[in-house]
Amino acid sequence: MSDELVPVVPGENPPPSTFGAGGTPTRATSGEPAGTLLGFAKGFGLTFGTMFKHVYTQQYPFDVYATQPRYHGRHVLNRHPDGLEKCVGCELCAWACPADAIYVEGGDNTDEERYSPGERYGKVYQINYLRCIFCGLCIEACPTRSLTMSNQYELALDNRQELIYTKEQLMAPLLPGMEAPPHPMRLGDDDKAYYTVESQAPLQQGEAQSTANVAGVPITGNAHQVGGLHSPDKNFGRQG
Repeated sequence: MSDELVPVVPGENPPPSTFGAGGTPTRATSGEPAGTLLGFAKGFGLTFGTMFKHVYTQQYPFDVYATQPRYHGRHVLNRHPDGLEKCVGCELCAWACPADAIYVEGGDNTDEERYSPGERYGKVYQINYLRCIFCGLCIEACPTRSLTMSNQYELALDNRQELIYTKEQLMAPLLPGMEAPPHPMRLGDDDKAYYTVESQAPLQQGEAQSTANVAGVPITGNAHQVGGLHSPDKNFGRQG
């Protein structure tokens, strides 16, 4: 007879055969070895099997390894080909965030001071990486593909305040041919001209836009080149 005890579930009546004299639980018959040398060998087999396997250790942070193309890393606010911001201050990303990590304040564009096509732009944009869970729901909610996610994952700091990223830190850099806003619309007379295939053609150089946007690349180059933190005293965009 095996030494294995039959578990008793509260509220249920176990089979009578599991009780001995005076209602004491007895041990049920089982084909599994227990308390024998064969039982110990079976239990420790996996442990002994892995003791002599080769262990591969990545030498991070001395060697930096590339992530998968669809990795969800630090966010990037993208630009149009003329340098105007894609963000229109709609706040849909903030509404979609399950962790309440995004704060947006919209502002009104004027003819004298224009930051994006259309009526509004993101005047204040902050992401609190103490709360962010990198789920990607915010980039799915963005109607203009302004917000994407880069491959940047080095976000560990010893100062909580520095993990609240501002718009200036999140904005993509100016690529060749772009002009720093504010400035008038260069691609057409209204905002509709910014959402045509012809207007976006300058951004189609290099990687495909579908691949670039998913990886957080706005929109040419790779994510580490144009998606890194734009701070002169930190090397967040390094690549091994």
